Amino acid sequence: MRHLKNTCKLNRTTSHRRCMFANMLKSLIDNERIETTVPKAKALRSHADKMITLAKKQTLAARRQAIADLMIRYNTLSPKEARAAKGGDTSAYNTDRRVIDKLFATLGTRFAERKGGYTRIIKGKRRVGDNAQLCYIEYLSE
Repeated sequence: MRHLKNTCKLNRTTSHRRCMFANMLKSLIDNERIETTVPKAKALRSHADKMITLAKKQTLAARRQAIADLMIRYNTLSPKEARAAKGGDTSAYNTDRRVIDKLFATLGTRFAERKGGYTRIIKGKRRVGDNAQLCYIEYLSE
């Protein structure tokens, strides 16, 4: 019986899978569309929908949970960079900070009225080297 076996392992260890999904989620949130293989996209879809559900809550606990799930590492800012950031200059931030801001500011408000189904998978061409079915996974532009 396959009770409680709903995880698609993708021939990877647990730590590799967690890091892979965190990196793919960061890219998906940042670009709103990425190209990957179909099994990875289907496994990523549930993680991406959970990120939007967290972003819709707009609480500190939800933000911290998203930071933990995405494995966000904040770079330390020098005092000069911190003063500039308070003034609105975010050029010293790494992309991880921008990902969290975009998730909660843009995507969370975009899907505030939607109940679920935030992503779309569009099948595309086959990869040249191994003939794997490629697809695009993207957030809806509602």
